[in-house]
Amino acid sequence: MEHLYQARILLVDDNTDILDMLKDILTRRGFLSIQTASNCEMARALFKKHQPELIILDIMLPDGDGFSLMRDFRLVSDAPVLFLSAKDEDNDRLFGLGLGADDYLTKPFLPDELILRLSAILKRTYFSSFHTESEEHSLILGTRTVYLKRGIIATPDGELSLTAKELALLKKLNENRGNIVTFDALSDAVWGENYYGYENTLMVHIRRLRAKIEENPSSPVWLLTVRGLGYKLVKG
Repeated sequence: MEHLYQARILLVDDNTDILDMLKDILTRRGFLSIQTASNCEMARALFKKHQPELIILDIMLPDGDGFSLMRDFRLVSDAPVLFLSAKDEDNDRLFGLGLGADDYLTKPFLPDELILRLSAILKRTYFSSFHTESEEHSLILGTRTVYLKRGIIATPDGELSLTAKELALLKKLNENRGNIVTFDALSDAVWGENYYGYENTLMVHIRRLRAKIEENPSSPVWLLTVRGLGYKLVKG
């Protein structure tokens, strides 16, 4: 993908009117490859055939739910997911983000806000500075080696993959290794300047990151919490 408008996008919603509206909004803004599905079965078939690079996903679907569908997708792909749902309760939002979704937008929504959030996700995932050739190749954390360019962790038991958000967090912490990185700075590294409202989900992603880089996540030795301030990646 040379430009974000070339991204393959999959839209999943049980309301065909909303699907038509979403496709029209994205097409008018220049996006070239858009597939639509109105249920889980259709979404799985299109996902397998087109291998989307971004998914906009409703939660309530006639033959399942968006949370379960995202879990299925995550087994084979790290394509970013934006939940677009009428369910605006904090628990649903936090649960979706905790699963690893990149964003959560409630209906009704402003078309411009959708485009801004979608574009920000694509830029962070596919065009962010942590994909450049000049970055440090690896990070040693005890018995684990993180290959930053590939987003892979080599452990004594095999390889683990980092999501885009986990990689962004780790890169920010590594850039300031040995020093405290504030909650705001980490949130900005993951969600950009419009991170307000995502602070409570930061600890979810930190916990998921610890599960991958720490030998004992319940007693971390590398990624430490600095109470009231932020987090710190300990120098080796």
